[in-house]
Amino acid sequence: MRRFTADDACLLLARLRERTPLVQCLTNAVVTNFTANALLAVGAAPAMTDIPIEADQFARIASATLVNLGTPHAEQRAAMLEAARAAHEIGTPWVLDPVAVGVLSVRTQLAADLLAYAPTAIRGNASEVIALNGSGHGGRGVDSVDTAEQALDAAGRLADRYGCIVAISGATDLITDGTDVIRLSNGHPYLTQVTGGGCALGAITAAFLAVGDDRLVATAAATAVYTIAAERAAVGAGGPGSFAVAFLDALASVDGAAIRASIAIS
Repeated sequence: MRRFTADDACLLLARLRERTPLVQCLTNAVVTNFTANALLAVGAAPAMTDIPIEADQFARIASATLVNLGTPHAEQRAAMLEAARAAHEIGTPWVLDPVAVGVLSVRTQLAADLLAYAPTAIRGNASEVIALNGSGHGGRGVDSVDTAEQALDAAGRLADRYGCIVAISGATDLITDGTDVIRLSNGHPYLTQVTGGGCALGAITAAFLAVGDDRLVATAAATAVYTIAAERAAVGAGGPGSFAVAFLDALASVDGAAIRASIAIS
């Protein structure tokens, strides 16, 4: 079992803030603003470059790329394929967030096409991961009807087949490379009540992959920092609205002391 520690998360967070990785986001229209603000808060630089031709060009200069399938209109689908291909060709890390895959036909086929470009990491809920593996039909819209543990076998198969890391969101988040599994039990239910609460994690994961040498550790560090920030934001929040604002503040202020005091690894 490969070990992941609080020190790993602290080191990568400090490195991210020092280097300010440039993260290209091809993401859904509902979460663009929240995703950009989350990246800025944690210390990265967002770029929402998601039109054909420019998507290819920008993927070749970005530190990392996110492809999120939340609202994949035709032009964006072409741009996503361009960006994933370019990232794959030059070895730039890229993250696939297969939103609602298995439920709807267009994005399900798009996800299958994108897998040909070997994502560095896949981040989704349990039902999305199971469907992406071809062993289920997705969840209830964008919501999972399966647990993270139920998706672990599918995640392992995806990791082995595509040589990637798979992160499954849940009450306990699971991150695997097909051999090792890291379980993180931080977070707060308010994340599920804010538009972009899950999607922004894909962008944060891309930012950490841009500065981490070990992809499993980098993906776990992104999840840890994100979910610890959520816990800290929820303390004074009166509901999901005030939580959303507090969460951006918490992403900006979370530090090594907070990580060491709060991280829940199993």
